[in-house]
Amino acid sequence: MQQLTSNISEWPDERLIFPVSRVDLRIMDGPHPYYLAERDKIAVNWAQEISANPALYDGRMILPRAVQIRDGVISGETHIVPFSTFLLWRKTRPVAAAIHLFALPVIVSSDGAVIAIRMGKHTSNPGRVYCAAGSLDPEDIRDGICDMDSNMAREVLEETGLALSDADSVSGFHALHDRGVITVFRSHRLSATAAELIGRIAAHIAQDPEPEIDEALAIRSADPGLHRYQPFMSPILEWVFKNKR
Repeated sequence: MQQLTSNISEWPDERLIFPVSRVDLRIMDGPHPYYLAERDKIAVNWAQEISANPALYDGRMILPRAVQIRDGVISGETHIVPFSTFLLWRKTRPVAAAIHLFALPVIVSSDGAVIAIRMGKHTSNPGRVYCAAGSLDPEDIRDGICDMDSNMAREVLEETGLALSDADSVSGFHALHDRGVITVFRSHRLSATAAELIGRIAAHIAQDPEPEIDEALAIRSADPGLHRYQPFMSPILEWVFKNKR
């Protein structure tokens, strides 16, 4: 066992998937302490980021400052920050000051493929392959707590046009952490085949004036070398294909 940050309880080893019964992230008032401490560096880094990629948008997102796990419940305190705050954080990963937690819906087709997407060149993760997802943001707050399922449904609909409410079955929550990033995921099995889902997503991309993704992919193997995956994808794919029914 090892600690994810210096001020929370011990977590499972990095990249080890474990079950989660609930996520209880509470929104705190006021600026994030990390933002207050690093605002000048954040501004300098943002200027560099938009110089390299003018399409980036400094919208608002949710960045935890302290997170713990106990009896299967992930809980903690989090703040609303500018996206530019996260961009600086992910370069240096000061996990004692902040961590990143996001929700990942893993869509599985009726014929057993994981449906992933390749991000567009104008995004903050150009060319990377992972399941459609995005950072938690203020739209996902319900009664002062971050709603994981609301975030998953919104991001999938926005990026792919698919509705998670169409899923025939939904797994419980699981999670893993790696270098200060906590990925909370659950699988959603749809009745459509991979080819049908890829076709729907392609149609959605074609009619979106500013699509975030370049294409959808049907993943049928946990081989980490098939695509330019985000680091969290390989252990999740291994878990999905090992546990599929």
